[in-house]
Amino acid sequence: MSRYIPLTERDREEMLKEMGISSIEDLFSSIPEELKFKGKLNISPIKDERALVDYFRNIDAQNRFADKKIFLGAGAYNHYIPYAVDYISMRSEYLTPYTPYQPEVSQGNLTAAFEYQTYISALTGLEVANVSMYEGATATAEAALMALRVKKGKIAVARSLNPQYKEVMETYLRKQGIDIVEIGYNRDGRINIREVEEKIDNNTTGFIVGYPNFFGVIEELETVYENIKDKKVLLITSTWEPLSLAILKSPGDSGAEIAAGETQSFGLPLAYGGPYLGFFATTKKYMWKMPGRLVGMTKDIEGKEGFVLTLSAREQHIRRQRATSNICSNEAWCTVRVAIYLSLLGRKGLRKLALLNHKRAVRAASMLEDKGFKLKFNGPFFNEFVVDVGTDGEKFRDALLSGGIVAGYPLGKEFPELSNSLLLTFTEMNSLSDIDALVKGMEASK
Repeated sequence: MSRYIPLTERDREEMLKEMGISSIEDLFSSIPEELKFKGKLNISPIKDERALVDYFRNIDAQNRFADKKIFLGAGAYNHYIPYAVDYISMRSEYLTPYTPYQPEVSQGNLTAAFEYQTYISALTGLEVANVSMYEGATATAEAALMALRVKKGKIAVARSLNPQYKEVMETYLRKQGIDIVEIGYNRDGRINIREVEEKIDNNTTGFIVGYPNFFGVIEELETVYENIKDKKVLLITSTWEPLSLAILKSPGDSGAEIAAGETQSFGLPLAYGGPYLGFFATTKKYMWKMPGRLVGMTKDIEGKEGFVLTLSAREQHIRRQRATSNICSNEAWCTVRVAIYLSLLGRKGLRKLALLNHKRAVRAASMLEDKGFKLKFNGPFFNEFVVDVGTDGEKFRDALLSGGIVAGYPLGKEFPELSNSLLLTFTEMNSLSDIDALVKGMEASK
């Protein structure tokens, strides 16, 4: 943990002297006087270290979700992070590197990035994965833009896609005048294939599907693919709970040619909304249309193996109007943490953890059904499912907060037809006694 180290007046004087100026105001001399703020900023007085720590502890105490049994997911997941992830990632060689323009002094960072790409490629079943995106929402939007580079046309989106991801994607596309077609869902929570047949045509460039979708339901990707392949439409998956890919058939093996999403579940904490880390993978066929950068393995003149930036369009850095994407960097430190996490668990450990998540969710669903609650969808799920609570979902959830339980995510705002429903999420962080408490609390509030 970095400590609070204040500057003294002497420190300030020495810094100003080194820069050849006499006052802080001189730093802003290039700004016209009429543009400068003349009043006083409404900020708190200066605090010493002890007072500052107390201040933030008091704020933390007001967090209404703190120290509660949390069954909230919907794109942000409460998973256990081994201390080894924190320890290794806090080493200076991982904290300090910048963009590896000089690979000869960046081999450690490049090696970790290469390992990350390898893990993502294995999970998605696709040949090429880049070295990361900013987060899942923009990664999904970039997937749509990449599809448009492959073939001009409109984009089809499943209604069951993460609403936040959909909103970001629409912001990207509608500014360019791209038409967006929405495909509804069936009673089982899966994509309505009849709408796929009716709305997706030869003028459609890509179809973006949540895998699993926002209701936690696992889509039949092969069925979707069979209904769009003859129209030369790219199947694009978006995954915000990547742990599911440890036990599900991979997107690539199911017909997807682009897979994007979020890797927060792999060693990144729920830190007040970030930082997150997007992943992006595709086939070798479309590699050159992929956004971001790619780390590759090579050999030097002595035959020694090393790592370099194999694919990194310079236009993204200096000629932005010609760039294929505005993504010209990556979340380097978060990428390192994900690589560390996945290397610690390994293939068997990740699968074991995924099965534990699924079993906890299945147990909870069975217990709730025994108490008279109905699952909204009967499609298969991973670690999330939608339950009908018979009344306004948000009010029902808030009623359980006083008992120390965060009973899921209310769906009414994004899906008015599901206003009486909650999206419940279960991870290894939810003990069996926690699940018992949830079921008991929901039964009492019914």
